[in-house]
Amino acid sequence: MRDYHVHSNYSDGAFLFRMTAAAEEAGLDGVGIADHCMLPVSERQRRSRNTVGFTLDATHERRREAIEYLDEGRDIDVYDAVEMDYDPRGEEEIADFLAEAGFDYAIGSVHSVDDTFVQWEGEFADMDEGELEAFVDDYYDALVDLVESELFAIAAHPDLIERTDSLRGRSTVDHYRRVADALADSRTVPELNAGRALQDIGVVHPSEEFLEALLDRDVGVTVGTDAHAPGELGPRAEFLRERVTELGLEPASPFDE
Repeated sequence: MRDYHVHSNYSDGAFLFRMTAAAEEAGLDGVGIADHCMLPVSERQRRSRNTVGFTLDATHERRREAIEYLDEGRDIDVYDAVEMDYDPRGEEEIADFLAEAGFDYAIGSVHSVDDTFVQWEGEFADMDEGELEAFVDDYYDALVDLVESELFAIAAHPDLIERTDSLRGRSTVDHYRRVADALADSRTVPELNAGRALQDIGVVHPSEEFLEALLDRDVGVTVGTDAHAPGELGPRAEFLRERVTELGLEPASPFDE
């Protein structure tokens, strides 16, 4: 088993060497270091990027040297990857950066929609029901744009809005089917993500209904623990092992054609 979505201290995770050691201890054959990267398209995004320090666009070459060193010193494949914030307004800049950087593969994720950050509960405090429903529609519009851009091997946690109380449960089967149709015509594969699976809310991405829509269209899925700390990686990897066995799936690889 290979985990294609792990973070390190090059974004918001633990030290790189500790994350790779945890992957090896978990019995994985490979681990993808997919740190966050944001290319801001607005002043608000710029302030956010600089506050949280998602600056892999400036540090990826340094990280690549560390990954090459760790890959030589461990009995596990370590991949040089990225989790790129996708905003359709910045698609050309993202394409140029990914072409220049030459990562082993790229993960795309929608963390904000028109400068409204998906996981910040406070963003939605003053929205009425109609505005919340419209935001969910806009989120899935952006996700379809991400898939159709063909910039990414993997679409991360495709129903990320399920992590936010105000948005949870507002996705519909129609949303899921629309994304599944786009994925069926794309090289991009969605991710079975365990980032919140073992927490109180027990969110697994994609949801059961979303996964059913994907499988109905013969869309494969890859796997990612979305681990940010060494202690998270092993339990989440075991959860994913059990989940894919239960589903009878052979996880896809970002290197599949």
